[in-house]
Amino acid sequence: MKVVHTIAELRALVGAGRAAFVPTMGNLHAGHLALVAQARAVAPDAPVVVSLFVNRLQFLPHEDFDRYPRTLDADCAQLAAQGHCDVVFAPDERELYPEPQGYKVVPPPELADILEGQFRPGFFTGVCTVVHKLFNLVQPAHAVFGKKDYQQLMVIRRMVAQMGLPIAIHGGETLRSPEGLALSSRNQYLSAEQKAQALQLSAALRALIHEWQAGLRDRERMEGEAMDRLAAQGWQPDYLTLRRQHDLGPARDGEPLVALGAAKLGSTRLIDNVEV
Repeated sequence: MKVVHTIAELRALVGAGRAAFVPTMGNLHAGHLALVAQARAVAPDAPVVVSLFVNRLQFLPHEDFDRYPRTLDADCAQLAAQGHCDVVFAPDERELYPEPQGYKVVPPPELADILEGQFRPGFFTGVCTVVHKLFNLVQPAHAVFGKKDYQQLMVIRRMVAQMGLPIAIHGGETLRSPEGLALSSRNQYLSAEQKAQALQLSAALRALIHEWQAGLRDRERMEGEAMDRLAAQGWQPDYLTLRRQHDLGPARDGEPLVALGAAKLGSTRLIDNVEV
């Protein structure tokens, strides 16, 4: 496994149109490693590239960019021990953004300004800009993103389709702790008591699904009551909602659905989703 920090080194190692790519912000956990294993499985004879880069463009001014964990040595040790990664690309900001990034990739508002985009304005512009730039640098044939960031996966898929990029996008299933908590780098901000309480988020999403399956159809009332129940348990919910899987439009009968939620527990904002 090679660890490189410059674009020139990356291009010298990886040929265009061959690699399987897993972009991350580092601070790796078992969920990330599962995506790397999936990348190896979809491209067994191609190089697997993992990027480690905390992207300033997708953080709002009040968010946790400065305290987001940077754990390069530990991340590389995990990837080396797993054995699926061939190249780690770990640029600093000056390498990836040698000048202020004036050109940006702005996704359509009907997908990017709802849910996460409503509460984190500009987030998906930051995501699409860095991902498109990384795609240009790595030029992969395959890229793997986790389903835990459900809306992000959909935004990336739409961007790749509309830009005509020759990249197959693969969604990796959400890994959970034995207790059922979706794995996330931000879980380390939680106390032991909060980690137990954090299971209430996925439980609230499953309750929404059960209500729909039981025949309830007043979606706005159902979602409002779900948020009220979560708030009564000490959370600050942004949204709990039931949507269509293919476009995140409001739930309708006869279509595959997904329940999505985002809420703060203490100072930590968690997201989760459950597909129907």
